[in-house]
Amino acid sequence: MEMKKAGKVQYLEPQALARSGAAVMGFTTRHEGVSRPPYNSLNLGTNTFDSPHSVEGNRSVLTRAFGAGLEQLVTVKQVHGTDLLVIDSPNPDYTHFHTLECDGIITNQPGIMIGVGVADCVPLLLFDPVKRVVAALHAGWKGTAGEIAKKGVAALQEMFGSSTGDILAAVGPAIGPCCYEVDAPVMEAFKKGASGWELFAVARGEGRWGLDLAAANRRQLAESGLPNGNIVVADQCVSCNQELFFSYRRDKGDTGRQMGFIMLKAS
Repeated sequence: MEMKKAGKVQYLEPQALARSGAAVMGFTTRHEGVSRPPYNSLNLGTNTFDSPHSVEGNRSVLTRAFGAGLEQLVTVKQVHGTDLLVIDSPNPDYTHFHTLECDGIITNQPGIMIGVGVADCVPLLLFDPVKRVVAALHAGWKGTAGEIAKKGVAALQEMFGSSTGDILAAVGPAIGPCCYEVDAPVMEAFKKGASGWELFAVARGEGRWGLDLAAANRRQLAESGLPNGNIVVADQCVSCNQELFFSYRRDKGDTGRQMGFIMLKAS
């Protein structure tokens, strides 16, 4: 992935997805917004104690950077599940989706910027340039255990006729196994859901494991049938990179949210 800048927004762009020019997408950093500490400065999360006016201003900065209006940004109320919102027809008002409880958005509608907010969890972007459909998914440990990545790919196949050979995927910056340690209840729940859990968990003493969520989601995408060359993974741990990213664990809960976003251009 390459660090780029659009307008004031500094973001990571997955070149494999952006190469066709049919969509804009990326993973934001914390820079160039209006929020004050500890949310400084491009906090895009509404589920924080930051000023709502600041968050709205930051979201406007993001959308304007890519030629969209604030009303074109669609987010949802993320609840660490695996339910998906599908937008497959034009809608005069997308604001009512903001309170819908789910953890992924899929659309084939151009000009809608869909996004998921994260501050440790994995942001996933899917793009089928052939069928012209995109997805933004939020995968914390619960979403990963529930295999939301596989559900996103399956939805593109079943609802839009996508071929796994055409689907491109980007796994964005998240907390790495260097900083993400979980206890026995989390590990047991993870074992019951995600396949190959032993590949992503490193024992760290009695009842503690380091968990690699990004690698687990990459495996799920591959198990769904995506060729290895169609999947790109950011190598940054958000907890280690305080200068670039928010991290819920590192900042003890009082922090902002970066966003994984994607928008189809008009054909």
